[in-house]
Amino acid sequence: MDFDHLIPTIRRLALEAGDAIMQVYNGPDFEVKTKSDTSPVTEADEAADALISAGLRAAFPDVVLITEEQSASHALNAQTFLIVDPLDGTKEFVQRRGDFTVNIAYVENGVPQRGVVYAPAQGRLFYTLADGTAVEETGEFAKAAAGPVTPIKVSKPDNSALMVVASKSHRDAATDDYIGKYACKDTKSAGSSLKFCLVATGEADLYPRLGRTMEWDTAAGDAVLRGAGGHVVRFDDHSPLAYGKSGWDNPFFIAYAPGVELKK
Repeated sequence: MDFDHLIPTIRRLALEAGDAIMQVYNGPDFEVKTKSDTSPVTEADEAADALISAGLRAAFPDVVLITEEQSASHALNAQTFLIVDPLDGTKEFVQRRGDFTVNIAYVENGVPQRGVVYAPAQGRLFYTLADGTAVEETGEFAKAAAGPVTPIKVSKPDNSALMVVASKSHRDAATDDYIGKYACKDTKSAGSSLKFCLVATGEADLYPRLGRTMEWDTAAGDAVLRGAGGHVVRFDDHSPLAYGKSGWDNPFFIAYAPGVELKK
């Protein structure tokens, strides 16, 4: 993969998808449909998916493409692919809470190598550069060229006063019980893949997820966190979270800054 070509392409497509999403978000009431897995989908999901898919297929026609709205059974054994969640946090979008993101990632040999996470309602844009390091861009988010970027790096955690982030829409008693094993300075809630980015920027030290997610939910945020020096591991055995799994389902996982003393 030519990362010098990939990064500006996925950055631009994420921004264009964000514009399409915000047009729906800021408009009158929109229809919310229910997919076969009972999760919600809106015209914003579908518009963003179509835009990103067309752009990626044009730019990288020989690379397998997986999206939330178009996950393909023929690609179940793929280890190298592009993977997209055009609107992660649809529940946040529907409730107009702003914690939703556009996610595009490139996975090679089961590892998220590069990715972009864009939160259009919050005006935050995170991505990996061609060399794999992670940055947050500020400015006007022009489509043609990147604006000022700041390298991001995970925190140096204090295990006696950890900052923890957890899901806003999917937090449950099991998650609270697990968080209770740590000495926490503060716990915050956030939606979508923003939680990975908060760990990547050092705004949080630990993000445990004891609930169902799919690979397109996590790949881009995982890539950004890895590029900032963080880790994402399985909850059960603390081995690295791998991609290209049958059915695209993730196990429970933990995203964290090195130095956090993980609990079982």
